[in-house]
Amino acid sequence: MISNSITAADKRAIFDWDAFFANMSNQSPVPVGETELQKRARIDRLENCFEEWKIWHFRKYCTAEPAAFHKASSRRVLNNPEWFEARPWSRELSKTGLTMMEVLFLSMTGKKKNWLYISSTWDAAVMLIKPIKINLERNERLIYDYGVQQGYGTWTEDRFVTKKGVAFTALGWHSKARGLKAEEIRPDGIVFDDFDTDEECRNPDIVKQKWDWVERAAIGTRSISNPLLVIWNGNIIAEDCCTLRAMAVCDYYQIVNIRDKNGKSSWPQKNSEEAINIALRFLSYNAIQGEYYNNPVTEGRVFKKLKYGKMMPLHRYQFLIAYTDPSYKSRGDFKATCLIGKWKNPATGCFEYHVIQMYCAQCTTAQMLDWNYEILRYVNGRVPVFFYIEWPWIDEILKMEIAAANQRHGLSVHPKPDDRKKLEKKARIEQNLEPLVRNEELIFNEKIKDTEHMKNTEAQFLALSATSRAHDDGPDSVEGGVYKVNERVTNDISNIETINTSQRGSKRI
Repeated sequence: MISNSITAADKRAIFDWDAFFANMSNQSPVPVGETELQKRARIDRLENCFEEWKIWHFRKYCTAEPAAFHKASSRRVLNNPEWFEARPWSRELSKTGLTMMEVLFLSMTGKKKNWLYISSTWDAAVMLIKPIKINLERNERLIYDYGVQQGYGTWTEDRFVTKKGVAFTALGWHSKARGLKAEEIRPDGIVFDDFDTDEECRNPDIVKQKWDWVERAAIGTRSISNPLLVIWNGNIIAEDCCTLRAMAVCDYYQIVNIRDKNGKSSWPQKNSEEAINIALRFLSYNAIQGEYYNNPVTEGRVFKKLKYGKMMPLHRYQFLIAYTDPSYKSRGDFKATCLIGKWKNPATGCFEYHVIQMYCAQCTTAQMLDWNYEILRYVNGRVPVFFYIEWPWIDEILKMEIAAANQRHGLSVHPKPDDRKKLEKKARIEQNLEPLVRNEELIFNEKIKDTEHMKNTEAQFLALSATSRAHDDGPDSVEGGVYKVNERVTNDISNIETINTSQRGSKRI
């Protein structure tokens, strides 16, 4: 019976299995005219190569050539009877499907006899073992090679035992796990899949309770004398979650995101760059980081919100600073450039830092340099602009890129290095910008609020904290711009005060 807590989409997915298996049987018919000797030789050959075995028995699942990380993980899991492997892999990297095929391989070859499938709820666990149950019932190649699997005894949606005595049980995290034996064999294989939930991870007490249950009730069901295989499938969805705790104690883990450190698809055989862009185009920065990059974002630790407002006419600023953070450390990082001016608000008597233009994106160096020329054309000589770039990133390659950009645009831009000795990045951003944001003295142009560049920048500001792994290149460029504005006016504060005071009542744009 399906619980009411399963959505309509989940129910449709269950009913669609009928069509799926009918189609799979048509595409993968059993051999005709194969002798018993030929059959045995073929099975032996397939069992010596899991990659071939899974394609033969699950061709419909194998829609793309596996990536190197898939194959390496399968080798570890299948060749180590006593093993704990965590798979903090992004969504769309087939961790659940691959695990199902590995579980059935170990079951059909007699290497494992008693499986627990554990998820955040009983309903979710039932959904996870549903494909296993139906494969055992209807996969013609599996039945042809290993015989009829459906037993005459226990065969329910949450627990079933094959004729050869291999048991599969679905459990929610609070279910009773003790005493689940198959022919006196304690569980020798446990799969955890999507064990964490966003809501539960907001409560550290629940995370602790769940992990205590994992250690005591779930893994505690094992036999000391019989090897146990544990596979943990899940994303890192919070700064404290059971997946992180599993990674801390397991034999092996590998974080695999939707894109690698170079910003390229980690499974290009299945997920093209275009397909990834389409899938992520409507998602927020925070959602993308949490679901596809194992990088949970907790908003508001340092910056609660940003202030937007109208800017002064450009000629009213004494000068402007264009500051670039090129972030060459990883091609997957963001690059950022901001245009900042300083203004004394006659109503409050306080200086404000106006972020007039903001660029923040994952792009090439050439595209990043193009932003400087856009700024030049935007300012159009109405006020001096001084260009800076974070040191030590002015190297020979960048100099060549700048020369090519100057020639391409027919203009001359030569950013100066910001060669100051800096504090650690997050501490420096918080120290220099948090008071300005809190006192609403750092103001972003309201006209750019809805641009993708500004959305990226705001998300990075709100996500920033000492422990966050979220990108921080937008805030870093703003901090650099503010620093250079202050450095430039340090010896002439009276001049900028006189200029701004003489413009009381100037209309903002």
